[in-house]
Amino acid sequence: MAAHKGRRLRKGAATTAAAALAVAALSASQAPGATGAPEPLQASAGHSTPVPEVSADGNATGNSPYYTDLPPLNSPLPSPSSTIGTPVSRGEGEAGIPATVLDAYQKAEAELRAAKPGCNLPWQLLAAIGKVESGQARGGRVSADGTTISPIIGPQLDGNGFALIKDTDHGAYDGNSSYDQAIGPMQFIPSTWAWAGRDGNGDGKADPNNVYDAALAAGHYLCRNGWDLSTERDLHRAILSYNNSTDYLNLVLSWVDYYRKGTHSVPDGSGGVPSHRSDDDLPRTSMPAGPGTASPKPSKPGKPSKPANPPKESPSPDPSTPGSPSPEPTTPGETPTPSDTVDHLVSPDLDGTELTATAGDAFERRIGARAVTKDGKSVAKIRVRFTISGDTDATFTGGERVATIATDAKGIALAPQLLAGEKAGTFKISSVVVGHAAKGVGYTATVTPRPADKLVRTSDTALTCAPGGEFGQVQVKATYKGAPAAKVGATATLIKSAANPTANIVGPYFKDANGQPVRTLTGLATDANGVVTLPKLYADLFSGTYLLRVTTPGGGSVTVELKVSVLASASASPSPSPSASS
Repeated sequence: MAAHKGRRLRKGAATTAAAALAVAALSASQAPGATGAPEPLQASAGHSTPVPEVSADGNATGNSPYYTDLPPLNSPLPSPSSTIGTPVSRGEGEAGIPATVLDAYQKAEAELRAAKPGCNLPWQLLAAIGKVESGQARGGRVSADGTTISPIIGPQLDGNGFALIKDTDHGAYDGNSSYDQAIGPMQFIPSTWAWAGRDGNGDGKADPNNVYDAALAAGHYLCRNGWDLSTERDLHRAILSYNNSTDYLNLVLSWVDYYRKGTHSVPDGSGGVPSHRSDDDLPRTSMPAGPGTASPKPSKPGKPSKPANPPKESPSPDPSTPGSPSPEPTTPGETPTPSDTVDHLVSPDLDGTELTATAGDAFERRIGARAVTKDGKSVAKIRVRFTISGDTDATFTGGERVATIATDAKGIALAPQLLAGEKAGTFKISSVVVGHAAKGVGYTATVTPRPADKLVRTSDTALTCAPGGEFGQVQVKATYKGAPAAKVGATATLIKSAANPTANIVGPYFKDANGQPVRTLTGLATDANGVVTLPKLYADLFSGTYLLRVTTPGGGSVTVELKVSVLASASASPSPSPSASS
């Protein structure tokens, strides 16, 4: 990427001018139907648009430095009159995104469209953040599976011109056991990646240095809290939660608009790297290389860009990045931060730490944690991270398994409402103080299966067939308190007798995936009308009368008679009429 002096986002008047240009450009391109824009994004935060409040919980990058190069003013689309051999304009060159990196953004958008359709995440937003954070993974220097050729690591967040975030990963990701550093093409801090990380390339692991994993994680991060990114307020909140700076917000929005006007893929490794960073005015002689930077270089001291309007404390849950417990550096002998005074967490709920809900329902009780000192005093304004663990599809509101909440004046942090999934079983929810080792409080939650208290056949046609033949279709309908019971699990067993419900060893049978006889089927489920249609039943060579029993959680049960006779014909048992399953 060619350097373009005079086009970087500076402080003071230059910042205002750049923001105004971004607003003008965005406003001109945001009409519905703009090229490459399935949903119109909202304009940049300008003088007439108040910057929305964001959570006090921190952000994805720990407010690490970022690239400040603005997009070109000329269109990214090639000129209609351009011919082979004509030099590519800077607008065309900047619009090119390395092929693997572009593929990662677009795949993340597709997955989020299915997983969280209400978020309306455009891949251009991921591309804009990737551009600002790492210069599209240093111009696409990634391997075939999307992993960066070399790690992309930001400066250590030691409070020296940056936020103070002490080590949270024991150096596992950033190689620093004293302080955290932003990592990977999307520049997550380790404590955020610990809960936000995703496996985007299907290799079974979540790697912040892999662009597929990082792009998918960024998409889920931006789509939390039920945010709809097609609205201005939620879009701005999401971007500010990534890096809490108005300069950053305007810069990202300008790149979103630029990419939406048109883009194309370029070979991996052929992209340029931006040349200006937000910390260019800070001394960097002792700092590790920043995002996309080969080596640190000294420069004049100065101040980092100011964050967006300071957020007010809000009781509303915001499962965002667990970052630094204190934005200011501390030295031995100074007054401890609020987090450091916490001795342990206790449950504020007198009803205990066990919860139960039916599959598909919300848990009635809200879980929480109260932060207290050794002498039992409550500690306000510290962050508590709640994490769901275990084999479960339960989530907090918004679809996340992790939520970070600040304690209120009484020292209490309430997690978002817990939603039971369809998978029955028991799982755990843990709570810890972010950035400080203190004993947490845990909860045990149990999801019980959806119940049905009555089962009936949908047809009264006798079920008969000849030895070695096939039976007609068997359907049963489940109800609960008189209403159709949808999504209820069912078990079908060919039993020995009415008094002995164990599986028979002879007589009719189902077939498994390999075509082998089985006489017990689990994992069946009723449809939206409460009906479950059983797989085809076959008769062996033994004549006689046999019993099929179908049961559901909640006490529902029906026993069906099956007759195998040499006088019967497999065609004598017609399928139930269409009205039977209505």
